Amino acid sequence: MKFIVKTQRGLEGVAAGYIRETLPDAEVWASPMGYSGLVIVESEDGNAAERILEIPEVERAIPVLVEVPAELEAIVDTAGKIAPLIKEEETFAVRTKRRGKHDFSSVDVNRELGARIRELTNSDVNLSWPDRVVQVEIIGDRAYVSLLPGEEFRKFTPGKIDARKLFQKVVLVQMPYWGDYRACRSFGEKIGRAAQAFEVKELIIAPKEKMDAFELAEFLKGVKIGQESRHRIQSEAYPWKVEKVPVSLWDLYQVVRDKRRKKRLLIITDPKGPTLAGVKDELARDLFHSKEVVIFIGSREGIPRGLFRFADYVVDLAPYMTFATEHGIPAALVSLWEVYEEYLRKKP
Repeated sequence: MKFIVKTQRGLEGVAAGYIRETLPDAEVWASPMGYSGLVIVESEDGNAAERILEIPEVERAIPVLVEVPAELEAIVDTAGKIAPLIKEEETFAVRTKRRGKHDFSSVDVNRELGARIRELTNSDVNLSWPDRVVQVEIIGDRAYVSLLPGEEFRKFTPGKIDARKLFQKVVLVQMPYWGDYRACRSFGEKIGRAAQAFEVKELIIAPKEKMDAFELAEFLKGVKIGQESRHRIQSEAYPWKVEKVPVSLWDLYQVVRDKRRKKRLLIITDPKGPTLAGVKDELARDLFHSKEVVIFIGSREGIPRGLFRFADYVVDLAPYMTFATEHGIPAALVSLWEVYEEYLRKKP
């Protein structure tokens, strides 16, 4: 049987060496057609897949069901061999990874092969949570078609609580970083990337006082760069449409004045507050019932102490530790999600 073995780029040679030791009679081709991160293995050993996966450098070993020339018509014709293996009540999706130049695209393969399989099986297509995945690996002038369990491709499991239930009502109020221009740009990128990663409702950049306009400009440029880089990755990886997080500029004290309204929960992260464990039950309940959750995060300096009395919660996320500026958003949101998820699971 033939396998498409995947590794981290640069480790295909190492993996191939260990595969040859493990399966002495196997034919092993590292970096086929010059493509890194790939090894093609052909072996008659009935336990070849299990033995290959015992090698740490190997990430996946995909058994090949059909090998054909890398031509669209030939690939679509493999549906006749794949379809009998898919039950009518099962959903499926076609995923194609194409390497090399061809007169068709990966989308063409997904569409044409998927349509043919659907005709033969009467099964439904499910791009988010399929029961089975028809995997097409195209390497140069050859195409390798496999049928895999859908679980291997599920980044998002229906049984898990969607973290966006909380993050979509979170407004982050981030004090800007100031100082060296390059540092301002760098920290801005990290903060923009973090805010976009969590898909929050809004990111407000909030200086507490007059600051250098050009330092602020560099910081905001960094926020935009970081946001856009993360948004591109999300758009490719997620099965739903991802919107860019709105970014605003506002005076810190005016944010506090405006956000002190009904059903708005104001949270400040600061070592002077109680630990998260000490307030988690009340905090989780208030997170659930709030229309908007406003989280204030410092930069170089903490949030001014005078604002503490206007907050609903001042929370110490990690006693005796101070987070770096770029870690403030992830630390706060992950911590709050943990207490929120626990509350949801206990809630009748």
